[in-house]
Amino acid sequence: MALWGGRFINESHKLFKEFNTSLSFDNVLVEEDIIASIAWSKVLMKIKVITEKEQTTIESALLELLMEIKNHTKNILASNCEDIHSWVEENLINKIGQLGKKLHTGRSRNDQITTDLKLWCRNKIYLLLKNLIELQKNFILNAEFNHDVIMPGYTHLQRAQPITFSYWCLAYVEMLRRDVSRLKDVLKRLNTSPLGSGALSGTAWKINREELASSMGFDSATNNALDSVSDRDYVIELLSSASISMIHLSRFSEDMIFFNSGEANFIELSDSITSGSSLMPQKKNPDALELIRAKCGRVHGALMSILVVLKSLPLSYNKDMQEDKEGLFDSIKTWNDCVCMAILVLKNMKIKYESCRKAAEEGYSNATEIADYLVKKGVAFREAHNISGQLVLRAISEKKSLNDLELSVFQNYSKLIKDDIYKHITLESCLDKRSSKGGVAPSQVYEEIIKAKKRLNIF
Repeated sequence: MALWGGRFINESHKLFKEFNTSLSFDNVLVEEDIIASIAWSKVLMKIKVITEKEQTTIESALLELLMEIKNHTKNILASNCEDIHSWVEENLINKIGQLGKKLHTGRSRNDQITTDLKLWCRNKIYLLLKNLIELQKNFILNAEFNHDVIMPGYTHLQRAQPITFSYWCLAYVEMLRRDVSRLKDVLKRLNTSPLGSGALSGTAWKINREELASSMGFDSATNNALDSVSDRDYVIELLSSASISMIHLSRFSEDMIFFNSGEANFIELSDSITSGSSLMPQKKNPDALELIRAKCGRVHGALMSILVVLKSLPLSYNKDMQEDKEGLFDSIKTWNDCVCMAILVLKNMKIKYESCRKAAEEGYSNATEIADYLVKKGVAFREAHNISGQLVLRAISEKKSLNDLELSVFQNYSKLIKDDIYKHITLESCLDKRSSKGGVAPSQVYEEIIKAKKRLNIF
């Protein structure tokens, strides 16, 4: 059923109908459209467009419709309606006759569309916040359980300085905290109701838009109808938050793929999230992590798409805005799926303690400690740095770790080096010294774990 037929004499071309329709993807908004329609019916009752009995009839029919299609949304697609708004209206009229035609009084699809979309976004934000917090909890519990695992930290994908697995976990906790913070900020700006804005200039009916907004759980009504029906900032912000979070998830995936490789051999991924090769029987491929890494680009593409759609778009509503939904719906599902998969990866992995420690010992990650040792003896850092670098070269040539060099070798490069050097360059010493805020010292890491557990109510 078209909602705009009176002005037209001829039928729309079949190809145009197919090109113009959005029901194939906006059908996911059916629940939101019904919720907003019920709220609108109560407004119409208050301004005496419909009676209390008529409102009850409309509300009952809408709720009945919702129950009918809740688990059978595919039935919607069998319709030839243009969009989900016309589908709800048509089915309401089929149920209650002429009374159903009163519901759209004072309302436009322009304010109806964005109201439904805001309600949908709000619900998805609540779900994402829940799952992002669950992912944080899994990082924190892994940090607590594996507090004694020493491993190399990397810069330029080369072994740099020793860290702990706990410390690595807490880095991702910080990223996820920012993701949660951004989502909460999006929710603050998103949670205003456009319903009652009409097509672009408000409604002529004397309605209380603040009361209407409150009835749907919005913080307030929007201030300007022209802006309200054409605003898609919240779509951009939500996709931007998704894009940043997916970067974090893709970096996590890359770290884990590398840690799981035969070259690093720091972890073993569970059979439940890996697959084999059709040709090579020995393979155990980190497919879940590779897919998270790849899906990051899919979400970024949706953000770029909506930015281009809205760029230079004149006020107010334009049909271009129909292109705001497919990328958004796909991206939010993708983001949430990736968060859930990351949780599954963390829950089932196994850390190889000895391999991690061996890699930290073999990578000359304690070279900075020699330079710091010499600085404490009065040597300028640049000179100390040079001496330490020469000692690394010597150790490489002898195929030894720095800890295995004899004291006489150390003293060939600086007479200031005494036999206490060995206790300064142990992995444990390297960690313990970095006890400033944000440092890798186990005492600092433990403190951050306690704070994080309290913040997320982990007992």
